[in-house]
Amino acid sequence: MDFGLLVALLLAAVLLVPVLSRKLLERRRVRALETIERARGTRVIALIHRQETVGFLGVPLFRFIDIEDSEAVLRAIRMTPDERPIDLVLHTPGGLVLASEQIAYALRDHPGRVTVLVPHYAMSGGTLIALAADEVLMDPAAVLGPVDPQLGDLPAASIVRTVARKPIDRVDDRTLILSDVAEKALRHMKEVVRSLLAPRMEAERAEAVAEQLAGGHYTHDDPITLGEARDLGLPVAEGVPHEAYELMALFSQAGGRRPSVQYVPLPTAPPPDTRRHGRP
Repeated sequence: MDFGLLVALLLAAVLLVPVLSRKLLERRRVRALETIERARGTRVIALIHRQETVGFLGVPLFRFIDIEDSEAVLRAIRMTPDERPIDLVLHTPGGLVLASEQIAYALRDHPGRVTVLVPHYAMSGGTLIALAADEVLMDPAAVLGPVDPQLGDLPAASIVRTVARKPIDRVDDRTLILSDVAEKALRHMKEVVRSLLAPRMEAERAEAVAEQLAGGHYTHDDPITLGEARDLGLPVAEGVPHEAYELMALFSQAGGRRPSVQYVPLPTAPPPDTRRHGRP
C-alpha cells in the first residue's frame, strides 16, 4: 500500500473515531432517557455537568449551569404537555444565578408533578433548581448545598458582615459599593427561595429556610445531607431509580488513561472455607 495513502487513512481514523464514538454515546444516552420515561411515565430531562474530554486532543471541558442550559431546559419544559410529570436528573456544582432561576421558575410553574433526582450532588444553583420540585429523590449519600450568592470569589454575606464591623471612615468607597451590591444579592436570593418554597410551606417556615440556605451561615460548598434537608422541611425522600444511575454512567468523568477508582462490577464469589477438615 502506498505510504501516503496509509498516512491519510490513519489520519482519517484519528479524526473520525472520536466523532463516531461521541455519536454512539449520544444515542446510548437517548436510549437511557427513554428507558426512564417508560419506567416512570414521565418526561425526563437530564442536567448533568461533568468534566468531559473534547476531541482527539483530550482537552478537558469544565461544565456548569449557563444560559444555554436554561434555554434547552425551558424548551424541553415548553414541549411537555401540562398533564405530564417531569423528572429532572440533576448533577451539577452550580452555575449562573440567572440561568438557575429561570429553570427553577419554569419547573415551579409546570402544572404536572415535578420530581428532581439527585444521584450524587446538586450544589448551589442545582439546589435552587431542586427547591422548585414537588419532590426531590436523593441517594442516601447525595448532598445539596447552600444557595448564598457569591460576588466573584467572595461570599456576599461575608462582605456585608465585614463592612458592618468596621467604622465607616475606615472603609473605602469601592468596598462600600461592593457591600451594597452584596446586600441586594442576599435580599434577592432569599426572596427567590421563599417564592419557590411558598407552594409547599408556610410563610414563616419558608422565611426560616430561606435564611438558612441563602444567608451565608455556611461555606458555599458545605454539604447538606439527606437528613439535614429533611430537617429543614424540604420535600426530600431517599431512593433514586436505578435507571438514573445507568444514565449517569454514560456521563463518565474525564481523567487520565488509568482510572483512579477500580472495583469488580459483579458480585464476587464468597471467600473459600479455610477451616481444616474435621475441625470447627
